Amino acid sequence: QVQLAESGGGLVQTGGSLKLSCAASGRTIRLGAMAWFRQDPGKERELVATINWSGSSTSYADSVKGRCTISRDNVKHMLFLQMHSLKPEDTAIYSCAGRTSVDSGFMTRDYEYWGQGTQVTVSS
Repeated sequence: QVQLAESGGGLVQTGGSLKLSCAASGRTIRLGAMAWFRQDPGKERELVATINWSGSSTSYADSVKGRCTISRDNVKHMLFLQMHSLKPEDTAIYSCAGRTSVDSGFMTRDYEYWGQGTQVTVSS
């Protein structure tokens, strides 16, 4: 099985930047496409960004387009999310997710491996 662990969350002010990391371990050969999701209490889980296995294809939620960049390092088995111009509405627990397929999925149920999440809080 694959284990995922996020890090890099924290408290930032509006307009600030943050880089999240996700380290994969275990049977990483089974890890294909990956994604970042976020969820704040009282809100539905939201897909933030996806990236296929090779990193040749990425996608972003409309709410973060232009402010986020998803990337991965398959040698180090890591996933990253660089965020800029953060807004209070970006406040949420950000979770790293992975799937066996090399192609990205766009729903929570498309991903079988999940990290514990890292809290991002953007002050107003």
